[in-house]
Amino acid sequence: MMELKCGPVMIKLRSDLAPKHVERVTKLTSEGFYNGIVFHRVIEGFMAQTGDPTGTGTGGSNYPDVPAEFSSLPFTRGVVGMARAQSNDSANSQFFIMFADGRFLDGKYTAFGEVTAGMSCVDQLNRGEPPASPDKIIKMQVVNASQ
Repeated sequence: MMELKCGPVMIKLRSDLAPKHVERVTKLTSEGFYNGIVFHRVIEGFMAQTGDPTGTGTGGSNYPDVPAEFSSLPFTRGVVGMARAQSNDSANSQFFIMFADGRFLDGKYTAFGEVTAGMSCVDQLNRGEPPASPDKIIKMQVVNASQ
């Protein structure tokens, strides 16, 4: 669960598709890594990107990068994917949430989750690269779906 200024966003993690990426995001979440991190790249009609502790789009965690885990899940509205540098195997801590379909990303980025509730909250994030007044992840936590 990711808490934003307008409320909670529930993300179903897809360890069946990207176990290493889910493991990384879960580990960072449990360590409080994402709490207070800004959305540094929010592009209307495309996606919102976060997960960089520097807020510049160039930072990551102190852990090694994660190798790509491409799947058949298409990048459509609400899909959550890992951001990376030029190398397919350079994902670390940054991720993005799709505002709209971006099928040109299929097979090029790792999809590791899907927003199941709160997408209207994601839609309210301030736009920009970077936004003049970036929104933050207030708190992120792993919640068991059966709770």
